[in-house]
Amino acid sequence: MSYTLDRNFPASSFDDVVARTRKALADQGFGVLTEIDVKSTLKKKIGAEVDDYLILGACNPGMAHQAMQLEPRIGAMLPCNVILRKVDDGVEVSAVDPVASMTAVENDDLKTVARDVRAQLSKAVDAI
Repeated sequence: MSYTLDRNFPASSFDDVVARTRKALADQGFGVLTEIDVKSTLKKKIGAEVDDYLILGACNPGMAHQAMQLEPRIGAMLPCNVILRKVDDGVEVSAVDPVASMTAVENDDLKTVARDVRAQLSKAVDAI
């Protein structure tokens, strides 16, 4: 089982795909709670030179609340990370597959929520 929902954007600019990803997430009810500029962070912390790499912590508040009602410690696995990274021919977007990440939690009701979140994330990735 793959643990991410992926899509490639050949010959696209990083900034353009970032903007399109933010819009697609918002259109599916996700807000971005966290943003980590990995390129900048690694340069600052260890002097490493890496290509553009951004992690967006996306959250659908209604679904997050529902998941927390079913499994109070699920916050340790939230938000849903979406990465954007420069690849040789453009930009790749990868969103965590919530169904794959929830296999460690033995709660069938939570798995139903995870499937719903995956469907929305999949729609967002498809809409970029």
